[in-house]
Parts: sequence; C-alpha cells; structure tokens
Amino acid sequence: MAESILISHPSSLFSTTTTTTSISNLRPSHHEIQPLFTGKPLSLRCQAVAGAGAGPTSPAATPTPIKRKNRYEMENLTTWLLKQEQAGHIDAELTIVLSSISLACKQIASLLQRSSIINLTGAQGTMNIQGEDQKKLDVISNELFCNCLRSSGRTGIIASEEEDVPVAVEETDSGNYIVVFDPIDGSANIDIALTTGSIFGIYAPDEQCLVDYDNDTLDEAKEKCIVSVCQPGSNLLAAGYCLYSSSVVFTVSIGNGVHGFTLDPAYGEFVLTHEDIKIPKSGRIYSFNEGNFDLWDSKLQNYLNHLRKPGGPNGKPYSGRYIGCLVGEIHRMLLYGGIYGNPKNEKAKTGNLRLLYECAPMSYLVEQAGGKATDGVQRILDIQPDQIHQRTPIFIGSPDEIDKLATYLA
Repeated sequence: MAESILISHPSSLFSTTTTTTSISNLRPSHHEIQPLFTGKPLSLRCQAVAGAGAGPTSPAATPTPIKRKNRYEMENLTTWLLKQEQAGHIDAELTIVLSSISLACKQIASLLQRSSIINLTGAQGTMNIQGEDQKKLDVISNELFCNCLRSSGRTGIIASEEEDVPVAVEETDSGNYIVVFDPIDGSANIDIALTTGSIFGIYAPDEQCLVDYDNDTLDEAKEKCIVSVCQPGSNLLAAGYCLYSSSVVFTVSIGNGVHGFTLDPAYGEFVLTHEDIKIPKSGRIYSFNEGNFDLWDSKLQNYLNHLRKPGGPNGKPYSGRYIGCLVGEIHRMLLYGGIYGNPKNEKAKTGNLRLLYECAPMSYLVEQAGGKATDGVQRILDIQPDQIHQRTPIFIGSPDEIDKLATYLA
C-alpha cells in the first residue's frame, strides 16, 4: 500500500493548505525541475518545520548566520602582532621588538625545562650590582635577552637587572626603543623546578639617548643612557611577562588591554588563549611574605590580621598564597583576583622589588586589566625613578582590595 507524504512547493511554504500525494504517483513535471537548470534549486521542506515558531501568515525571515570557530583554528602571537600593526596600535619596529622578546622567552623556557639535565642549576659564583648571588641561568638568560634585542636592529638601549648600567646598542638600524627587563624573576626557584618568569617593559625612543660614539666619552654616553631610561611607568608603550611553569605563558599589553599566549610545544608557537584579560574587582587571596610580619608597621599588621579573620559570603578568611615569584603571583591575580604586597620593613626601608623593570611593567599590566598598583602612598606608574636599580614598596591587585588596604594605611 502506497504511503502518503507532504510536499510543499517554495511558493507555499507558509501557506495554510497542503497537498497529499501518493508516493507511487509522484512524477516531477517540467515546471518543477526547471529551477534545477536555472540556478534556483527546488526547496523541499516539511511544512511543520518551515512554520515552526512562526504563524502561518508570518513573512519569511532571513536567519542570522552564526560564525562557528573551527576546532583547529588558532591565532599565534605573530599574527596577533601583525593585526595590531595593521590597526595602527603599534608600528612595525615595535612589532619586531616584541617578536624578538618572545624568541628570547622560548629559548629560556627550553633551558629551564632541561636545566637539571644539562647542568644549569646552582650558582654562577658571581654577584649582580645589587649584591645578590647570580644563578647560572641568570647570566645565560640575560645574554639571551640582550642578543635577541640587539639582533632585532630596533632597540637603542637595554637595561637589565643583571647589568650595572644601561647598555647602548650600536647595531640599531631604525628605531631606538628602550627595553628594560628582568631576565629571570624568582631564580631561587630554578633548582627546585618551581615557577619562574621574565618581565619586560618598552619605552619610546628618546632623543637624549642618541649617543655619538665618535664625540661622546664613555661617561657621557652612560649618562645619556641613564637619563633616558629613568622614565615613569606611565610612559610605557608596552609591557609584559613570560611565565615558566606547567605551561609557558607570554602575557602582553600594548595599551589596549591584556592578552595571554600559551606556548604550544608541538609547533613552537605562542597561541592566543587568554584574550582581553580583566582582573576580578575583588578576590579572596592575599600574597605577602609573612615571615617579615614583625618587621612591618602596625597599620599593615592590622590589615593582615583582618584578612585572617573569618568573613565574607562563606564565613571563611582569605587564603594565603606565596610562591616567591612576582610573575607567578601576578598571573594568578589577573585570573582570580586578590592582592599582592611587598612592603618596606625595618631592614628594607625602600622595599625589595626594583621599580624600573619589575614594579612598573607589572603595574602597567594590572592597570590595563582594570586593577590598581600603589606603593602605599602614590600610584606606582607616577613614580619618577632617579636610579636604574631603584627599589620601591608595592601593593597590587584587584581594585576593591587595594581600596580596602588604603583605608588601613591612611
């Protein structure tokens, strides 16, 4: 026995009448197959489906196409930088500088992963300008950064935690960007395979630093470099860090938000994984080295005591986290919120962290993500450094947490 089905012609998709035809009697007419040869395909649709969600007399609506991301689609750092250049956010020279920094970070990440195997753990047997013992990878990472920046041909001055004074680059082809960096932050964690990182900041070219090697003496050249490097963090054009942990994450801001790229070891490329990071307005995590608690002033001690008391929506105190690596602390804070503090104390009257290549770049990143950073009195980015290795106290994190701290320190 022949079954019956519903056939709706395109002109009657929204009609209230339907035609019931025996399947054994279906014979396409010339009129019905004509659209196949005129570029207008015949539309055969179930009337119940065509009319779903609309009345029988509703006009045909054009569905909005939904762009679905291909599971294999990815955007790497190079592509992202080129898009920023095309959009006018950065110029070609700055694109090259950032690419050269990312290359240095890849090389450092590879050495860190194999440090125990290739005997790169332990001390170098030397001290830096701050009197700190240098690890082997402190020295090697500094050389990697310097070499990558020199070879870019776009860097005019390099200032590093491991260098006594800023270094003027003679090989510059065009562009005189000033790059400040800490090649390995948290190097005490290297030998025990814990979190480490690299921090960098980029300033605009400065006419004062154009050194004439034929006419200027060495002292004059150094003076010009020092003057041009000592800029407040508010002058930064770009800043970022690279986290070396279970993943290698390159996080950067060029003044229009914060973006994170994770290194894919299969391709050797940094892939965009954290787009336009926004720090939570508050967070229940605090990060202070509480071993120095008795060396802090009473106002700060009262603040820490407040954080330890049960409270909040779940009746629990804040959670304390401290890993001894500024990059790791800031990375967690950007994603989860909270507050990090490295205050001055009785033995370190000016704080412990360096303003130029640690505090200023990180403060720039956090502010770009919607957070705040202060030394307890003023905004970190407003501090005018007068020394290359100048130190400063710092409190940085979610805006609500920094505001709460300010009420205790007032």
